[in-house]
Amino acid sequence: MSQVSKAAPVSPLECLIEDALHHLQGLGYSAAYLRSCRGVWKTFARFAAQEASDDILSEHLVTQFLSSRGLSADLAYADLSSRQRVSRAAMRILTEFHLHGCYQRPNRTQQRVTLPPGFHGVLESYDAFCRQYRRCQPSTRRIRQRHLTQFLHFLDAHAVATCAAIEPQHLSGFIRSQIHLQPNTLANIVSDLRSFLRFLCMEDLIEDDLSPHVPKVRIPRDARIPSVWRPQEVEALLAVVDRSSPKGKRDYAILLLACRLGLRVSDIRTLRLEQLRWDEARIDLVQTKTGEPLSLPLTEEVGQALIDYLQHGRPVTPYREVFLRLHAPLEPLGEGTNLHHLITFYRRRAGIALPAGRRQGLHSLRHSMATRLLEVQTPIEVISAVLGHRSLESTQIYLKVDVESLRSAALEIEEVSHD
Repeated sequence: MSQVSKAAPVSPLECLIEDALHHLQGLGYSAAYLRSCRGVWKTFARFAAQEASDDILSEHLVTQFLSSRGLSADLAYADLSSRQRVSRAAMRILTEFHLHGCYQRPNRTQQRVTLPPGFHGVLESYDAFCRQYRRCQPSTRRIRQRHLTQFLHFLDAHAVATCAAIEPQHLSGFIRSQIHLQPNTLANIVSDLRSFLRFLCMEDLIEDDLSPHVPKVRIPRDARIPSVWRPQEVEALLAVVDRSSPKGKRDYAILLLACRLGLRVSDIRTLRLEQLRWDEARIDLVQTKTGEPLSLPLTEEVGQALIDYLQHGRPVTPYREVFLRLHAPLEPLGEGTNLHHLITFYRRRAGIALPAGRRQGLHSLRHSMATRLLEVQTPIEVISAVLGHRSLESTQIYLKVDVESLRSAALEIEEVSHD
């Protein structure tokens, strides 16, 4: 008489792994990426069994596992092999899923998240409300859509099928799942969530206004000192741009608009040919962020860079935007483009190593320009006009910067008007 062998019991960690894989599949991850995650997690399960750990997934156990694969915590991302990067990412995903029952896709891939039809329809209605009645800028609406997609996905992952089923604990749970973000980012998410909940109540999609139950995130207005570049770093960045190529001509003009005139990325991206007032040597535009008009001097340095790009680097197209993509389709830069890759490319080429925690985006060049103006004792009202701030309060934060450590040659001050 043959004996029937019993299947080995499934461990809690193995159950967690299968649930996480199913979760990632719902997020639209490719089969190849799922196989990579499964491989890392199965290896981790064997490692945990050898360690005889009582914890399903502790931070200490994960750190030990990664260290065993040559992944110490202080190892920079750029120094990792592709296999090591996958291992680190996979363990981060599994840890977040274990803690919050949900994993949030990175911002750049949020559009791949498929929400249930009910949630998708509500999100579209809220976006239409923001566009028609709140007159929100497209960039503001895009960010809100991303934040609320994360929230609705969190609800779906916790078996909340309708807005009417939202409870206060879901709100606090979602905010806890975002606690790894910068305080300012978290504050923006909280604000968008409150606005959405008030909309749901107004539309009778929830019985009571749940916005008071959203945890508060208090951020002092001047809590963060702006990141700035030393003058020699800015000049080194500009010096490595190959201005003989169409890419270099375009990028050089973009960098100058940021570091010499302090334009925001959104205003550089949407700058139009008719806003370049060559006869009066100035740039007149309406700021994308504030909707306020702004007039800045078109200096000789900036003007020459723009002329070089327009005459010898910009493709012939019917578009009126100044800056276009380099490759087909030859169209204006995308609405969500923050040009972070541009400054990263030239920073690395120049061999500029920035301290950890220091912001490295194009916006930091705007901060640097404001700091240089402050160093030469430019009145705060003039700096505010140059930056296009609505009030002096937004400019006061630059007074916190240690200007003695950032002493540089003065930017020649030309007349600036801000209507």
